Order: sequence, then structure tokens, then C-alpha cells
Amino acid sequence: MNRFAQGFERCRREGRAALMPYMTAGDPSLEWTERLIDAAVEAGADMIELGVPYSDPLADGPTVQAAGQRALAAGVTVDGIFGLVRRVRARYPALPLALLVYYNCVFRRGERRFVEDAAAAGVDGLIIPDLPPEEGGGVQDAAAEAGIDVIYLVAPTSTPERIRLIASRSTAFIYCVSLTGVTGARSQLSASLDAFLSRVRREVRAAGKELPLAVGFGISKPEHVAEVSRLADGVIVGSALIDTFHGQENLEAGLEACRSMIQAMRSAALLPA
Repeated sequence: MNRFAQGFERCRREGRAALMPYMTAGDPSLEWTERLIDAAVEAGADMIELGVPYSDPLADGPTVQAAGQRALAAGVTVDGIFGLVRRVRARYPALPLALLVYYNCVFRRGERRFVEDAAAAGVDGLIIPDLPPEEGGGVQDAAAEAGIDVIYLVAPTSTPERIRLIASRSTAFIYCVSLTGVTGARSQLSASLDAFLSRVRREVRAAGKELPLAVGFGISKPEHVAEVSRLADGVIVGSALIDTFHGQENLEAGLEACRSMIQAMRSAALLPA
């Protein structure tokens, strides 16, 4: 079992959903990102999703776009991010870590080289939101050889046929987008989330797979985590964490606010009896 499989299995044994904070690498610097990862792990995060900043993100709302712009302005590079991952991996050998990266960054480096470099750094999974499964064969082949998971996204608008296709190509887990739209904290979750996730589970099983479902987009408070935990295997929190980090009087205060936020969300991530 790889780290993601082990992580989800551990959370199942403990009777709770996995909590996966998202942060943009290099916002506002790689050093601060590293400190934020440390704080997240200390506060109880089970997994980490680390975003590679990109100038033209398709799925990101204003908060994550601004984080990416800050990181790019600071001169963050893919090599620098791999260095960060190596340091994090040395401290947390069992921590599941996924990299969210837009395809142009992969293409520019070369699919095979990018995957091999990611694996060497200690990345466990790749989420490439603008790479459709029909075009993902090269990345998937390289990832299978390197022992890295490839994680695709499904949305409320995904057809049954497409969900089955994504399930057949995905490993580790399926990233379920909770709403139609881009990332960003929301005051409430979609009323149709339960029906959407039930539909995804049905089609995943129809594809002959049993994969955990992790829900992201819009989750911003412990009440949301508690609600999603009753329906899914993992909860991804991004924009709300970034807003909290940058919404304090200074970055040290932001770090402590994020630590408290993750602790509260971790306590809320309990599956029903």
C-alpha cells in the first residue's frame, strides 16, 4: 500500500474522514510554506495538497489565484518546490502528499522527467486539473512506473460515463468538486452534495473500483467538515486556510490561526457511528 492508501485506511480505522489542507507552494515564500506544513501536521492534518503556482489557472478562484501570483512574484520554481518536498518528506516519511500542477508545467519539463523528479522528491500523487483522462496516457504510464498516483477530478456536471472513465484511470482517490465553479470559501455547501457523492460512488463501483472520495471547493469551516465527513472519505480545505493565513496582523499570527483552524476541522472530521 502506498502512503495515500495507508492514510485513508488509518482514518477509516479511527472512524473519521481524512483532512487534507491545501496550500500554494511559495506563498509568500517556500520557507513560510514549509512552516505552514509543519503547523498543519502538528495540528492533525492527515494529508497535504501542495499547489504549484501557475499564471493562468483554470480552476482557481480569487484567493488561490492571488496566492499563486504572490508565489510567482517571489520567484518560486518547480525545482524549488521539489526541494521543499524533499525536506518535508525527510521529516514526515509517512505523510501522503499530492502535488496540484497545471499541465503546462508538466509539458514544459517533459512528462516523464516531471514524474520522475516528483517521485524522487517524495511526491505521492499528481492532480492535474486541466489534463483530461483521454489525454493522460503518457503521464499515467510514467506515474505507474514511478509509483506515483494520478488523481482526476469529477464535478456535479460529470456524466455517468465520464465518472466511470475517470474511476478507471484514477488511483489513490477521486477528487470530487463540490460545486460548479472555481475554488473559494463558501458560506454553505451545495444542497445536492449528498446525491452527487452517491452518484459518484455508484459509478466508481460500476467501473469495478473501490476508491476513496475526497471533497474539495468551498469548504471553509468545521461545520462543513462535519457535513462532508458523513458523506465522503476525505475533506480538502484550501481557500479558507489561505484567507486565514493572510487575514491576520502578521504571518506569525496567521500561522497560529491556521493551526487553530486545522485543529478545529480535524476534530469535526468524524464519521457517523
